[in-house]
Amino acid sequence: MSTTTVHVMRHGEVYNPEGILYGRLDGYHLSDRGRAQAEKVADALAGRDIVLVVASPLLRAQETATPIAERLGLPIETDDDLIESLNIFEGQRVSPGDGALRDPRNWKYLWNPMKPSWGEPYVDIAARMRSAVERARVKAEGHEAVCVSHQLPVETLRRAMTGKRFAHDPRKRKCALASLNSFTFDGDRLVDWQYSEPAGS
Repeated sequence: MSTTTVHVMRHGEVYNPEGILYGRLDGYHLSDRGRAQAEKVADALAGRDIVLVVASPLLRAQETATPIAERLGLPIETDDDLIESLNIFEGQRVSPGDGALRDPRNWKYLWNPMKPSWGEPYVDIAARMRSAVERARVKAEGHEAVCVSHQLPVETLRRAMTGKRFAHDPRKRKCALASLNSFTFDGDRLVDWQYSEPAGS
């Protein structure tokens, strides 16, 4: 059996001064800080045996993957299964105390925190993310791969892969900006998981 590691990365900080829940909306670029975060991760991964870089189709993920791919001399492949989760509040402000969450007409979407009734079910997120990781593992067999995705998909994947419950406190996610959840496989069997923040917390 060969050992393969798939690093699943959350994109860097996004320029979003209006505080919009941008979800799957296109056109949201990395901020200057986000670009610096991506560069730091590229520095940290430069000496690794990475043969594949894959990203969500959304701009912020593609921009995060760019310095990593350039440093390694690799193209960026796109996998639609790495995309952000669906969310009914996409395009709206949802910060506490303002925006869509103050509207009683939206409260019906928040009734069950055990299942994201406001968007894509956890089981669906987990299934597509696992499929993306499996494709990356097969393509990079015996080496390493990087997959750039988004906060909730990465957190849901981690929970699925490590046997944790899907329902969770968002404040306790192991998914900081530009962080890595690294899954190591012996053949197709998961044998290790590591979390790291090469760009800092």
